Amino acid sequence: MKPSLIVHEICLTLQGESTQAGRLCVLIRLAGCPQSCRYCDTPQARPFDAGRSMSIEEIIAQINPLQCPLVEITGGEPLAQAATADLARALVERGFEVMVETSGSYPIEVLPAQARRVMDLKCPSSGECERNDLSNIDRLTSRDEVKFVLADRKDYEWARDMVRKYGLTQRCEVLFSPVCDRLAPRHLAEWIIADRLPVRLQIQLHKYIWGREAAGV
Repeated sequence: MKPSLIVHEICLTLQGESTQAGRLCVLIRLAGCPQSCRYCDTPQARPFDAGRSMSIEEIIAQINPLQCPLVEITGGEPLAQAATADLARALVERGFEVMVETSGSYPIEVLPAQARRVMDLKCPSSGECERNDLSNIDRLTSRDEVKFVLADRKDYEWARDMVRKYGLTQRCEVLFSPVCDRLAPRHLAEWIIADRLPVRLQIQLHKYIWGREAAGV
C-alpha cells in the first residue's frame, strides 16, 4: 500500500516565519497534533481527521503547477504522521527545497538530511514543555533552526538559559518569536539586547499581512 497523509490544506503563500520569512513558499499543512499548546494558532488543524487523505503522488501533483521551489511541511504536528518523512524525501528527490516545522517531541532524524528542520521547543507557558525531546538537540545540524515561542518573561528566561546550556547558537540558527497579542515584540527585543543574546527575533509575518485569524496563508 502506498503511504498517504491527512492533509488539512495546501496553499501558495509567503513564508511567515523562520530564516526564510518573506519568501514565496508552498505550505503543506498536515492535520493532527497530540499536543494542546495554550497559545495554539492553528486549532483548526489539530484533529487528526481535519483534512483529506492524499497520497504522496497526489500532493506533488497539486504543488507542481504552483512553480515554487520552496516547500514547507507543517501542521498540526507533521511528525505525528509516519509518512511525513516519505513525503519530505520525495520532495527532496524532485529538487524542492524542503522545510519541516516540528515541535521537537518526535525524533527528527527520520527526516532526510537535505531538509531544513525547524524545531519548535515548547516553553513553560505552552503547557507542553515536558514533551520536549531534548535528545533531538544532538541531532541538529547547521542547516536546521530552533524556535522558541514566548508568551512572557518567564518563557524568555527559560529559553535564554536553554540557549546557553546547550550552546544552541553554535549548532544552528535560533529564533525567538513572541506570541501574538500576548508579548510585545518591543519587550522581547529589549530583553535580547540587554542580555546580548545572539539569537534572531522573528514575528509571524503572515499575521501582520493578512491578520491573525486568516487561514490559507
